Amino acid sequence: MGGVYFNHFTEQPQKSDLEKSEMSRSLHPHSIKEESESSTLERVATESLINEVLGRGLMEHGCPHYRRRCCIRAPCCNEIFGCHHCHNEAKNSINVDLKQRHDVPRHQVEQVVCLLCGTEQEVRQTCIHCGVCMGKYFCTVCKLYDDDTSKKQYHCDGCGICRIGGRENFFHCYKCGCCYSILLKNSHPCVEGAMHHDCPICFEFLFESRNDVTVLPCGHTIHQKCLEEMREHYQYACPLCSKSVCDMSKVWEKFDVEIAATPMPEPFQNRMVQILCNDCGKKSEVQYHVVAQKCPNCKSYNTRQTRG
Repeated sequence: MGGVYFNHFTEQPQKSDLEKSEMSRSLHPHSIKEESESSTLERVATESLINEVLGRGLMEHGCPHYRRRCCIRAPCCNEIFGCHHCHNEAKNSINVDLKQRHDVPRHQVEQVVCLLCGTEQEVRQTCIHCGVCMGKYFCTVCKLYDDDTSKKQYHCDGCGICRIGGRENFFHCYKCGCCYSILLKNSHPCVEGAMHHDCPICFEFLFESRNDVTVLPCGHTIHQKCLEEMREHYQYACPLCSKSVCDMSKVWEKFDVEIAATPMPEPFQNRMVQILCNDCGKKSEVQYHVVAQKCPNCKSYNTRQTRG
């Protein structure tokens, strides 16, 4: 009797999606490469289109103070201006009644107008209508827009406003209440609220000035340009406290020579006067001379006669 035979076979397991994908890649490597290249090209094209939209009108619009692609609506008077400086100049001019003069509360600005499509909208960096970037630099606190990022703008929490020059180059002095060059961090004399006043020469408010400001040895602040103009007119004393703004030792030596070469007439040779030194603050009694009186304490001629 013949035997009965059974055909035994094993059912092949179903391949997973991952295995199928790997098999497909091994069988069709060129199609996968083409698909990858196509995806990359699409992504690059999309990014290029986005950058083109965002960059439209870059550095082509703005006001005398900033290159930007929007205006602000001032919350104080509900009028549209190029920036807060434009508003303040217009509303504080001599043609405006004193009672009507005011500055815009920059942190309260809520509406801006796109200069490319004219859409008014809430404060934001990109226009909700045309998609353009209204300012490459944008501060949500100060509501500041600026396309010229070469200024290296940064927001200082201590000052509460945006500064220029690069955060890494400045530090905030909390006693003086302002940002100074990092070079002055351990050497500047602290004067409380040093920047919260007008320049003693041009009377522009220093704290919000866009011009370079320097610190004098006495701690008072002044526009760098105004200080240079002072020196051009041979003015070397601080306009606020009268202390010397630079090292005057070479000048004092010339005074010594001139006084020695200019003896006083006999009636004045023994005349004594009291002086106050503007540099060291000491009072003293010295012999009078028509050229100048020298402080016996610090050897400065930056003195004033108080009596005699």
